[in-house]
Amino acid sequence: MQWMNLSEQTVYKNRWFDVNLADVELPDGRHLDHFVIRLRPVAVATAVNEANEVLLLWRHRFITDSWGWELPAGVVEDGESVETAAAREMEEESGWRPGPLHHLMTVEPSNGLTDARHHLYWADGATYTGHPEDDFESSRREWVPLTLVPDLIARGEVPAANMAAGLLLLHHLRLGQPYG
Repeated sequence: MQWMNLSEQTVYKNRWFDVNLADVELPDGRHLDHFVIRLRPVAVATAVNEANEVLLLWRHRFITDSWGWELPAGVVEDGESVETAAAREMEEESGWRPGPLHHLMTVEPSNGLTDARHHLYWADGATYTGHPEDDFESSRREWVPLTLVPDLIARGEVPAANMAAGLLLLHHLRLGQPYG
């Protein structure tokens, strides 16, 4: 059963996103108005060190008024590759420059409302370059043992679904253990 997007009109637009109203035709021929949020791609990166610790940020999200572990992330700028954006975001937000990045996964965190795609990368190791330029992004930056990842997620300490999915896959790839 495929829905058909017949047209869209922009209702609101800024540098971060567009809000569009779509005329959608359902399989039975009925039409409905559906809001769609169009977003820039998001690049996410982290590193794992020789001790199998993953670099995480502890931060507050004012929208949900919640604290949790996250990976450095941000939008891909015009003319920038996703991989370059991931490395830039990691260094700006953590003060650590990743080694060569490996694509981990691409997820669509809310594909019933947005076209957002989050591209997650990881590196074997990183080099400390100094205090993070964007230190306002997190309260602290820590190397956390990958073995703790499933428990952190189970306790709700990694509230963002894209971050939880990426960390579980990284845990599996690096440690070869099943989830949970």
